Formats: sequence, structure tokens, C-alpha cells
Amino acid sequence: MDFQQLADVAEKWCSNTPFELIATEETERRMDFYADPGVSFYVLCPDNGCGDNFHVWSESEDCLPFLQLAQDYISSCGKKTLHEVLEKVFKSFRPLLGLPDADDDAFEEYSADVEEEEPEADHPQMGIHFLL
Repeated sequence: MDFQQLADVAEKWCSNTPFELIATEETERRMDFYADPGVSFYVLCPDNGCGDNFHVWSESEDCLPFLQLAQDYISSCGKKTLHEVLEKVFKSFRPLLGLPDADDDAFEEYSADVEEEEPEADHPQMGIHFLL
């Protein structure tokens, strides 16, 4: 995806979040985001032909620790889209933005389907005694 298309994705994402896309630098493939109260980060986008992942970082020491979740997500297996990365960053920053923690719906659905298993009684075939 070319950089302008990525910037369009970022603008659309911003329209549904408190963040603003405050700067883009096509040569560095960098996008800078900001939200009140002083939450900022940037994304470095991979080149088209290159196998690199997105990279997120913040120059704010207050913001940086909150990006760990997004950084772990990006480095996990599989290709990520810019939208997926931005969503993970937004989830990471929810406490700094004064928003309630978003529940991880996928985890809730998964754990709701897991049933407690009863310990099985000794299998009837185990310990078979032959009577002669």
C-alpha cells in the first residue's frame, strides 16, 4: 500500500478516536498522532516491497510504557494492517485518555465457551483382573 493510502486509513481511524493525525512524512513513511491530554505517538510504516512490520513509538516518557501492548502485538506472528495496529495503540492508551479499559471481547467469548471438565472416574478397563 502506498503511503498516501496509509495516510487515508489513518485519517479515517482518527475520525473515530480522540487522536489527530498531526504530521506525515512520506520519505520516512512516518505518521505522528496526538490526543489530549498530551498523548502522542508515531508510526513508521513498512515499505511496499519490504517484509518489515509497522513500528510504533513515542517520544514522551509518560506514553512509552503504554505502547508495550501494541509493540508486542506488532512483533507477533503474521502481517498486521495499519488499522489493526492503530486499534491496538488506542486500546493501550485508554487509561491515559481517561477512558475505561476496553474488554477483550475475543478473550471473553473464548472463556465463556470453555467448560469446566469433571475429573474422569477410573476408566473401567484399567486394572482389569482376570478370574480363572
